Amino acid sequence: MTSMETATAPADPEREPGRPAMLRVQAAGDPADWAAGARDGLRAALDEHGAVLVRGLGLHDTDGVAAVLGRLAAEPVTERETFAPRRTYSPGVHSSSPWPPNQPMCMHHELSYAIGFPGLLLFACLSEPTAGGATGLADASAVLGALPRELTARFEREGWLLTRNYNGEVGATVAEAFGTDDREAVERYCHDHAIACAWQPDGGLRTTQRRSAVVRHPADGRPCWTNQIAFLNEWTLAPEVREYLVDEYGPDGLPFNTRYGGGEAVGEDVVRLINSVYEEHTVRRPWQAGDLLLVDNIRTAHSREAYEGPREVVVAMASPTRPDTCSQTIEVGSR
Repeated sequence: MTSMETATAPADPEREPGRPAMLRVQAAGDPADWAAGARDGLRAALDEHGAVLVRGLGLHDTDGVAAVLGRLAAEPVTERETFAPRRTYSPGVHSSSPWPPNQPMCMHHELSYAIGFPGLLLFACLSEPTAGGATGLADASAVLGALPRELTARFEREGWLLTRNYNGEVGATVAEAFGTDDREAVERYCHDHAIACAWQPDGGLRTTQRRSAVVRHPADGRPCWTNQIAFLNEWTLAPEVREYLVDEYGPDGLPFNTRYGGGEAVGEDVVRLINSVYEEHTVRRPWQAGDLLLVDNIRTAHSREAYEGPREVVVAMASPTRPDTCSQTIEVGSR
């Protein structure tokens, strides 16, 4: 998170078992002005807890979210390598990722496979659902400590591989993911961001990148299980979806999949184990309209429950994190 200098600090957040830290504020005046005055206090709370929910701020539109982001003095992150197109309201401020309301979204760290991934996330609830829809949170350092040491040691040695197949039919297109469909520009981006790429005979694009599974937090050096190994693995897909995609594109043509850094497949048992550990360490609070949730994207993973009714939660991504600040692996994976 970037510097948030201020002379005014908010009160200490409330803590309850099974729930993230929450700071109650009085909804008076401009939320952006409050954020400017609370920068240092929010920074301290985020350093201590990894995520803080601010309740009572009264955010009600995307312009307000952009203003809060600006007053926190956090550099916006331009999203690249997205998996699904979403609306951009202003620099760094986007709609939620399109995901079926009746399906949960598993734990992950936003864009953790990208160089310059956001160190800070702001989630703002503009409209709360009638049921479900909470954003779950899990401490990445605690998750690392709870996973079997032999598993995490292997991932520390090898890193993890992400393979993507852009086929123009499922997920983001090349243009949506890279901001252009010019082949030379795409290849240049991949080269600059340590991604191996190869154009396929059918015109599609296949990419592979190797990243660290365990990242040291730049603030205090604590090791964190910061990756998307389970979230982007074939075994996290609903069985019927996985079966359809394998039948349609073949086992090597899936829109995305993850492997050990050496190239060996990650088994279904490992994916289930990782997701079960996440669940054991998940805390959550139901959304209320006007809420603001700040998340340290290195230290804290997030998820989304299935929900019913209207739900509008926008996300702001900021504080691009370079590999040299957190020892992230940036080696190019095999094609």
